[in-house]
Amino acid sequence: MDPPSPTWIYSNNVALQEEMRCPKVAVVAFYDTMGRQIWLGNAMLLASAALTGVLVGIGSGYGRRYRHHRFTRFIFLGANILFLPIISFVVSTLRDSSNDYVNKEDGTTLAALCNSVFHPCMVITWAFLVQMAATNATSVVATESREGQKVGPPWELLVKGIWTFYLGASITNKRFFHGLFRISSSENHRSFTIICSKIMFAPFALICAKIWFKCYSFRKARKSFALGRNPCLVFGYMKELQQVRSQHDGTSTVGEDALFSPLLVMGEDSRQVKKQPWGYVFSDIWTMAIDRIGLVTLDRVWKLDSVAPTSKELCLSFALFKLLRCRFARYDIANAVGSTGHKFFWSLLLKDGEHNRVFRVIADELSFVHDYYNSSLPTSYAKCWLPFLSILISLLSVGYCVVAAYFIVVFAGQVHKYGRSQIHCDFWCSKLQAVSQLHNKNFGNLYFDVLPEFLLLILVLVAEVRDITSYISSNWTKVALICHHVKCASLQHQQTRYQWFGPLLRCRCKLVNNWDEKIGQCSVLVLHPTTRTNFIGLLSRVLHHLPDEKMKVNMPEAVKACIMDSLRSTASNSTLGQVGNVRTFLQRSGQAGTGFLWACNGKMSTSDMILTWHIATSIFEVRHPYWDDIEQGSSPVSIQHKSAATHLSRYCAYLMTWSPELLPDEVAWTKSLYEAVKEDTEHVLNVRAVTGPPLMPEAEYNDLVQLLREKSNHLVVKNGVRLGKQLVELGEGEETAWAILAGFWAEMILYVAPSNNLKGHKKAIARGGELITLLWALLFHAGIVSRPGEAASAAGSAVGV
Repeated sequence: MDPPSPTWIYSNNVALQEEMRCPKVAVVAFYDTMGRQIWLGNAMLLASAALTGVLVGIGSGYGRRYRHHRFTRFIFLGANILFLPIISFVVSTLRDSSNDYVNKEDGTTLAALCNSVFHPCMVITWAFLVQMAATNATSVVATESREGQKVGPPWELLVKGIWTFYLGASITNKRFFHGLFRISSSENHRSFTIICSKIMFAPFALICAKIWFKCYSFRKARKSFALGRNPCLVFGYMKELQQVRSQHDGTSTVGEDALFSPLLVMGEDSRQVKKQPWGYVFSDIWTMAIDRIGLVTLDRVWKLDSVAPTSKELCLSFALFKLLRCRFARYDIANAVGSTGHKFFWSLLLKDGEHNRVFRVIADELSFVHDYYNSSLPTSYAKCWLPFLSILISLLSVGYCVVAAYFIVVFAGQVHKYGRSQIHCDFWCSKLQAVSQLHNKNFGNLYFDVLPEFLLLILVLVAEVRDITSYISSNWTKVALICHHVKCASLQHQQTRYQWFGPLLRCRCKLVNNWDEKIGQCSVLVLHPTTRTNFIGLLSRVLHHLPDEKMKVNMPEAVKACIMDSLRSTASNSTLGQVGNVRTFLQRSGQAGTGFLWACNGKMSTSDMILTWHIATSIFEVRHPYWDDIEQGSSPVSIQHKSAATHLSRYCAYLMTWSPELLPDEVAWTKSLYEAVKEDTEHVLNVRAVTGPPLMPEAEYNDLVQLLREKSNHLVVKNGVRLGKQLVELGEGEETAWAILAGFWAEMILYVAPSNNLKGHKKAIARGGELITLLWALLFHAGIVSRPGEAASAAGSAVGV
């Protein structure tokens, strides 16, 4: 029998293909499987973009303060932990054979060969961009062991980067990875593959450069006496300085001459040091003349007329920051500074009308503390060339983001032009010897590659620009420039160069300032009376400004002035190293003040006094609202006293519920007392909201006092009502009552500020700063380290030197 002719075979296969069609059920199952897989990968990409936003946002200068809240810390850690599982899953779907599909059902086999060109490039690039964002958001902190907060280089990020590099190389070795080492195109490596491979793997080089930079700067900063080992050197230096001063008591001066105190500013690594039992000291400080390349001390800065007053104050803040680090390291720095150093601080800052200057100096000091313990910026100053290298790496990263964005747009346009999408599949069906025609199908959408990529590029770009800005406008850079000018002040060309940096030294960037001069406000009584008793007014009183709601307001100038007036009064009426108390203030206020001594007797805790006087202040404010003072033309002094009293009253209530660890009483006791008083007043306020407040302040005051007397059960509330009524009925008038309240609250905040809770204040600084922490630092430099009645050794109870 003759074999069939080729023509018959061909015609027979064609006939079989025409007859063989893929079952609709099999095609639908194939579409569902591939669609589900690509959409899951896209969801992972979008989720990762959101996680990167969290990393960049919390890692930013503004966002770092929120990293220390429990919820945001949980989100930040979760974003780091979830990265490797997400990237491993998504990349595993990109292998050349991972998307192939075979399904056999009822004797019919549906097979598909799937491939992608643009999608793997975008996914690997996305993974490295997330790594770059995480690297930027990671801080290294070089401290002494006594400070207890050493944060080493982010080795886990290097491991993640190597793993991502391995994943990218393993799935693209036939295309992109080999193209990485080629410059010109060839038969197997087109220009698209060569450029895309470099876009994919270039971030890995930048990540390695950033991690190396952090490791090198951390190692240098840890060994530097200007950074990592600075507290032990400053302590030894101040102790030896006090000994030298004690040997020359006859020639020591205070007042204006005390401005030239030789506090350390910069240049500690330029001198030889030797170890003493109490710390390190300079081996030649008292014998070797200070030259241009030596130490920069505050007296040298202060004597230069070419240095602006604001620049001198910034150097003062930097010198005080180094003393405060000794406190955090638990050195007995208060005794090492001595009375002469404390008198220097008093004579320099506590002058009439200088309250803004005082707060600015201490706020800058706390910004240095915040930067040192919560960012990588300070370690970059271990060597003078490290900031320039960091800026160069950031500029390269910015350049990469711009170039990558351009080529991504170009390549996405080319892929779309050829009718391709994220994944392209060719599939067919077969049954016995019958094979269907070849079909093709695109899955996914290019927008899911391009949009998350652009979002990541923007986030990384913002992070890099932020880092460059932080270096240029940082207070650390300003201090370095000022000290360089001081060391080279005798050179004419250096004077000209210094003038070039004048605008930089004068600018104050909000990005690098830690404290925003806002104070928290809480109240256990509603303090927003309305002028009409309609439904909307009543509803707003019930729903808004609830007793335990936290809000932040700008700190009025009156608060600063009142606190500084009280501090100056303390200095003139008591010995240095002690702060007054509210009883002393009331006794100094004459007959009007002594009548309120019952409200701050020795049987009442600090929390009892705060809530008693807070309720009284609130009641007095209801009787004399702010708009009533404007209509009656009250004196500016009275208005200032009222502003200071009401804001400090609410701030102390805020501390009780949101930062009780910074107050003298036990934390659980303080919280429970606040909650009990709040619960006792809530039902009274609810009844008042339902009945509606009267129109006039006097009638509203009488209504509130009557309700609190009849309905409240807590002793603190009853005492507060009694005190508030006494203030309203004070014979000396409203102005005297507001003056007493302002003085009381200023004395109260100064009384509770001294504390040995170093951990609590460090956390407050990390969150963005608190007024009580600023006052705690101010009182420490003034020699006030304990509250009246506490043992003098309390401040040094935790020190080991």
